[in-house]
Amino acid sequence: MTISSVCIYCGSGPGSDPAYVDAATELGAALGQAGVGLVYGGGSTGLMGAAADAALAAGGTVTGIIPQFLVDREKGHTGLTELIVTRDMHERKWEMFNRADAFIALPGGIGTLEELIEVMTWAQLGRHSKPIIIVNTNGFWNHLLALLEHMSTADFLHSQHQLRPTFVSDIPEILSIISNS
Repeated sequence: MTISSVCIYCGSGPGSDPAYVDAATELGAALGQAGVGLVYGGGSTGLMGAAADAALAAGGTVTGIIPQFLVDREKGHTGLTELIVTRDMHERKWEMFNRADAFIALPGGIGTLEELIEVMTWAQLGRHSKPIIIVNTNGFWNHLLALLEHMSTADFLHSQHQLRPTFVSDIPEILSIISNS
């Protein structure tokens, strides 16, 4: 499978650790330089804005997908290659899924977690086999990794062969993974 675009899930805020913004900026720049399109939630602030701005500055294409009610709240990014405004969150997530060949989660809040878990659920149910990569910046996702291991040990990840998120600690690992997918 050729990876020509990736969807990133991440916070609309910067978080408490400057390494989070650094990782988002590095990821956006790396994708832009590699010619891999970036699909994301369409915001101009936080990790979302940092990744989008870096991808654009590196000559990449960036598609933002944002529901109307969040255009003002998350300050919809006006300088993107394409900005799609949807009716609601369900349409947003479906558009993001359809436009991406892989998914990458950076640090974020409940919305980031929910989007990540949804694509992981779809993988477990056999609805897709697109790569899912979790960027574990400074151990941000350690508790999720422990929870997934606990679910597996307790025999609740019954389709584990289909659910294989890859945890990485730095951005260069991502390009290696998506170029070999």
